[in-house]
Amino acid sequence: MMQLFKRQISMLGALTLAFTLTACTTTQNDPNTPDTMSLKVDRLKQLSITAPVADKKPYQAQYHGQTLSDPYHWLKDQGYPEVNDEPVLDYLKAENAYYHKFLEPNQALADKIFEEFKGRTDEEETSVPYTENGYEYRWYYRPGEEYRTRSRKNLTTGAEEIFLDETALAKGHDYFVLGDWEISPDNRFLAYSFDTAGDERYQVKVKDLETGEYLDDVLEDVQGEVVFSSDGSSLVYALLEKGKWLAKNIKAHKLGSKQSDDETIYYEEDDGFFIGFGMTSSRDHLLIVSSQGEVQESYVMPADLSAKPVMMVSRDQGFQQSIDHAHGEFYILANDTHKNFRLAKVDDKDPGYKNWQTLQAGSDDVYWLGLQTFDGFIALKSRDRGTEKILVRDYDGKTDAVAFPEDVFTASIGINPEFKQTHLRINYESMITPETVFDFDLSTKALSTRKVQKIPSGYDKSQYETERVFVTARDGAQVPVSIVYKKGYKKDGSHPMWLYGYGAYAATITPSFSTTRLSALDRGFAFAIAHVRGGSMMSYQWYLDGKLKKRKNTFNDFVDVARHLVEEKYVAAGNISASGRSAGGELMGAVTIQAPELWRSVNLGVPFVDVLNTMLDASLPLTPPEWKEWGNPIESADDYDLIKSYSPYDNIEKREYPPMFVSGGLNDPRVTYWEPAKWTARMREMKTDDNLLVMRINMGAGHFANSGRYGRLKDYAEEYAFMFLAHGINE
Repeated sequence: MMQLFKRQISMLGALTLAFTLTACTTTQNDPNTPDTMSLKVDRLKQLSITAPVADKKPYQAQYHGQTLSDPYHWLKDQGYPEVNDEPVLDYLKAENAYYHKFLEPNQALADKIFEEFKGRTDEEETSVPYTENGYEYRWYYRPGEEYRTRSRKNLTTGAEEIFLDETALAKGHDYFVLGDWEISPDNRFLAYSFDTAGDERYQVKVKDLETGEYLDDVLEDVQGEVVFSSDGSSLVYALLEKGKWLAKNIKAHKLGSKQSDDETIYYEEDDGFFIGFGMTSSRDHLLIVSSQGEVQESYVMPADLSAKPVMMVSRDQGFQQSIDHAHGEFYILANDTHKNFRLAKVDDKDPGYKNWQTLQAGSDDVYWLGLQTFDGFIALKSRDRGTEKILVRDYDGKTDAVAFPEDVFTASIGINPEFKQTHLRINYESMITPETVFDFDLSTKALSTRKVQKIPSGYDKSQYETERVFVTARDGAQVPVSIVYKKGYKKDGSHPMWLYGYGAYAATITPSFSTTRLSALDRGFAFAIAHVRGGSMMSYQWYLDGKLKKRKNTFNDFVDVARHLVEEKYVAAGNISASGRSAGGELMGAVTIQAPELWRSVNLGVPFVDVLNTMLDASLPLTPPEWKEWGNPIESADDYDLIKSYSPYDNIEKREYPPMFVSGGLNDPRVTYWEPAKWTARMREMKTDDNLLVMRINMGAGHFANSGRYGRLKDYAEEYAFMFLAHGINE
């Protein structure tokens, strides 16, 4: 759930025949006629060349007296994470070639959309500066560059220097992502982690900012985050196991020593737990957290690493917590007594659970999401019945809620690295309000605007409208939906709609702003987010009601939202394009199977669609930690039956399906490449329609596709082009 960890890790052959696209129209049934579910539309059709056909190879396995057959099991390279099986690579390349044959005659549309995206991108965007330890920090883009340049100004001398040039670091790499960076407490050394393959196995380098020279210290196989000890002599990092995306060791690296000599300060014995760490806001303590699903185990140790970690909460106690520190006490959000969390504190000299004192009890109405301590106050974030709040509480208990200008929005605690400050920096946006940075003044209780996202090609907020509606799901739950559209959108079923969803891990897709989305709104689309169960829009219980045995609620909610929007004439059935990524891609697979008649097109981004096989494969490092989210079909016959009943890949039937855009990354450690590949292979075998199905596999990236701001925009432009073409929009 909530983490304190700063800057955490925060995707052939010569073919000559062109494809054919049957022109789509926006005609439909009379909107006053109730039979909108029978809407007949032309679709984005298959290419006139033959689509790739994956071989079928017999594979069977026995579980709980049942036989699992999987003719596309071979698409998982048995040498994974190395992928060099020629038949596997040949199939992926054939699919990419087929995809590019779709793209070739539509490249002009994709390029036009990309130019729209680029025109809304501030070529010279810069951040709001913040101060930390005697320096003022900012980042900025230079015109035409994909990556940020980071600089700092000495507040004593006024001298400014570039300390991290991401563009220079990315040079020569097809893929580059900066994972984390940290400057030592004496302001001399910079440590940063980076990934050039997309497999999220980071390398760490250390630079002497006084001399400009790199130290010999290079750390390999790092999870991502790095932090200096308070005396600046050591770097803390998590070491990934060889050949696995799993960290079991949190290490302390003494500057000037070999990585092989690094000391383990925490070791996680259970492969089912993820580990992480971070400094408290007071910089007095290092926090270490081991987590699995709804359970966290937390330790604290001195920031100078001079003593062993001390356990604050055991995993056996079975709850989550978020911890920070100020004035000799730890402040904690914990869902031990209420699922929506309480606020507690404990003396740092004896922080055991038995000594915790409740400052604010848990509530059905207030869902606590995060906290950060400061010298004079505590910043808190909550969601009250779906509405986000930022609160400032002093150490005597007096609390002020920050007043925001809209009713439906998203807000978060921003970058606030200084423990002693008289303001709180806040990030704010809504579906019609561009990203905004506010400073909340603690004395005047007023917001001052520090930055509003610049849109060079122009943006008039008054031309767009947003609303939130509630939809009654089939079991009576009230599912919130956030909607945005351009003024003039008629609720008579005549306009297209783009419906988005996720629904897992308590992650909430908030009603935020998007410059790319304007390309759809300006072409007549409404965009809607279905805040389905499995996320936590309404409460932590909202998350619990969409996992394990209640997983199908997530899929049902999405379909029920779509049907409600049809009934209310926002759109006609068959004129909705749906999309989701990762676990949201699983959602897309499930709703494609449950209600294919609703969708004009479906975008399955790095989709987790092979749920049963993945949860049966304990050799995958991410599988054991995921059993608490999905169930363990190895140990439990009930879990096996449940997952089998909804796993999208296992439930593809012979029938008609809408056009589909599927994507994946060869190096993706989260959703392995064979999930989208197997889905595509089986769907090609089973579907009885001639609607277009394409798959784009990035052969040099992972879960997040292309790196760089323009590289990702090009990916998005291609996906938008597919969606627009499905609706008969070709310009």
